[in-house]
Amino acid sequence: MDRVTITAARDRLSTLVDRARTAPVYLTRRDRDVAAIVDADVLRRLLDDAEELADIRAAAAAEDEAERLDEVPVPWDEVRRDLGLS
Repeated sequence: MDRVTITAARDRLSTLVDRARTAPVYLTRRDRDVAAIVDADVLRRLLDDAEELADIRAAAAAEDEAERLDEVPVPWDEVRRDLGLS
């Protein structure tokens, strides 16, 4: 894991971007990580995964809420039929 001060990164940005293709490069300020340079494809996958995880958590929360309120979920086929989508 590479760590570089922001000041040093200014002079070596191109090299750091190349290094970030294989592993994140952390930028530091006063010995603390404050940012990172990551490969764009890796970031896209991370964001997609984070969105998927958020959807899973939202679905679980909805199921918990329905159970707490003693509600019965409506089957998808019934919803489609009621909306004229089937």
